[in-house]
Amino acid sequence: MPGSVAPLDLEGVTVPYHYRCPISLELMRDPVTVCTGQTYDRPSIESWVATGNTTCPVTRTPLTDFTLIPNHTLRRLIQEWCVAHRSLGVERIPTPKQPADPSLVRLLVSQASAGEPGTRAAALRRLRSLARESDKNRTVISTHETRSALIEIAFEDPDPDLGLEAIRVLAMCSLTEGESAEVAGRPERLRRLVEVMREHPAMEARISAAAVLEAVAAGARSAEARAAVGATEGVMEGLVGLVEEKGSSARAVRVGIRGLFSLCLAKENRGRAVAAGAAAAVVRRIVDLAAERGDAERALATVELLCRTEGGREAVVAGAGGGAAAVEALVRAMAGKASERAAEHAAGALVAVVGGSECLQREAVGAGVVTQLLLMVQGGCSDRAKRKAQVLLKLLRSAWPHDDYIANSDDFLQPF
Repeated sequence: MPGSVAPLDLEGVTVPYHYRCPISLELMRDPVTVCTGQTYDRPSIESWVATGNTTCPVTRTPLTDFTLIPNHTLRRLIQEWCVAHRSLGVERIPTPKQPADPSLVRLLVSQASAGEPGTRAAALRRLRSLARESDKNRTVISTHETRSALIEIAFEDPDPDLGLEAIRVLAMCSLTEGESAEVAGRPERLRRLVEVMREHPAMEARISAAAVLEAVAAGARSAEARAAVGATEGVMEGLVGLVEEKGSSARAVRVGIRGLFSLCLAKENRGRAVAAGAAAAVVRRIVDLAAERGDAERALATVELLCRTEGGREAVVAGAGGGAAAVEALVRAMAGKASERAAEHAAGALVAVVGGSECLQREAVGAGVVTQLLLMVQGGCSDRAKRKAQVLLKLLRSAWPHDDYIANSDDFLQPF
């Protein structure tokens, strides 16, 4: 490295080359050493590996072990260097919080799987505490071995309290397609999750069970598996209950909507969702989710899917407190800093809501939807989003003011 990288100037201060990450060339804040002996800044090497690279960036030697070992000595030297140059504007780097030790996680999983009930419960609670601390910890914990052990405890252990503790940890893990199918293919396991989600007195336990159900639905790639989850008695009602219950936490609402969205990707589940009151529950939460980009998109996508289902449009209109309120909520979801996907799904839902109702078409125009649709057509959104906007513009054409030049122009209504 000496001589191969030009000195880095930081506000007039030259940072020694051995304090810089070979990948980013920036001052290391959390130096870690890989199996080849080279040291990198943790975020840089994690990003390198996450993008599919399997070699050491400096030596090009294959990485046979992806364990990252904190280089405490180098971090202390960097810290001392920062303090020595503080008068020149160099800020002291914060002490990084290290992720959970994989060996500790393996020990806790082993303790959770066998032994005295008290020791097992304590190990599961410790795993849950570690998972709550950071994304890095969840990555360390969520291995195939850990998930398999948690699934076994959650659904096969005769002690229901231990099973519930395992569900709480499992709720913070993503499941593979095989693991999702393993749960979805066992009706008694689905019934166990529904029982906790609907009947447990603690909201946190109900949310955890719903999160596992959502992980199963999201991880299952086949419509058959999703349909099996959706067909389980009480699952739709439980998810809807989390969305619409008064006093529900923001997390409960998000988990409920994510679960409904994942299940409604299977056509067989949409009628079940409408019958359970999902359309009404979700549309009432749309405005509340405006600041949560991903969850707003899921909520609007769910509304659009349900609007295309028999009885779905009527349920959306009734759930919002009337057609005008439903239209206003959907138009508001398109405005401001709404993402392209959120605007697209809102437009798709509006096509169903205002179709066949001149009164609601006028409500949509009055709420300012035309401006939002023109921005979609003229902007850089996808062709699919533009097509939905054009369909809605054509549908609303008769409701535009007669003196509006747009009403007499086909410029914005041409197909792509």
